[in-house]
Amino acid sequence: MELTTITFTVEHHVATITLNRPEQLNAFNEQLAREVSWAWQEVRDTDAIHVAVLQANGERAFCTGIDFTGDMGWLLPSNVWNGIDPGVMLSPKFHHKVWKPVVVAVHGLCAGGAQYFLNEADIILCSDDATFFDPHANVGIVSALEPIGMLARGVPLGDVLRWALMGTEERISASTALRLGLVTEVTTREDLRARAHSIALSIAERNPVAIQGTVRAIWEALEMPRSTALQNGLAYALIGNERDAISQPRRNEPPTIR
Repeated sequence: MELTTITFTVEHHVATITLNRPEQLNAFNEQLAREVSWAWQEVRDTDAIHVAVLQANGERAFCTGIDFTGDMGWLLPSNVWNGIDPGVMLSPKFHHKVWKPVVVAVHGLCAGGAQYFLNEADIILCSDDATFFDPHANVGIVSALEPIGMLARGVPLGDVLRWALMGTEERISASTALRLGLVTEVTTREDLRARAHSIALSIAERNPVAIQGTVRAIWEALEMPRSTALQNGLAYALIGNERDAISQPRRNEPPTIR
């Protein structure tokens, strides 16, 4: 696929997806959504890729949601029942079934629909200049899918409601995002990308079958009763260990001391 709104590279088993519409603050249009969807499929289907990192070019913003300045027909067709959720193309997990870890590096503005990229990420880092807000309320648009995804990540209900209802007046700083659990680490802008790739490289060195089973079991548990989630997790452990068994010394050989 010819890429015009993102870049896609692979090195040391890590795929790096970079949003590349800095003049539009990396707001997503149909083309970017389709390219991101292609990228998630590449990550999913390429065995040599073990981990993905999502980042963005430009000084001001990681992503500011939907680009309302272009053609909106891809989201708002004439038949209202044919409308789609942008997350179908932008989000890695429940549509694209990407069970490889996704590390997201957020800098600058992260607004509204940008949450599609965060809500199904496995590890989120941000720079100390990052700020998270939702402009839906300012323009009279329902904010539903993005905040629901935040709830699933464990962000407290009261904070999600403030974020969704107060529009641009409610800005979550990097330090507050860390406190709420929206991100797990805050770095300087200069260190952000290097730190995200350091984490990705560390994970990429591990057994990819075991890692994918771990990711899948944890995410699927969010929609299951505890007993069902434990049964599902046990099944994945047995499947993963059968295919790429944990290295054990043979019965008649002494263990290797390292």
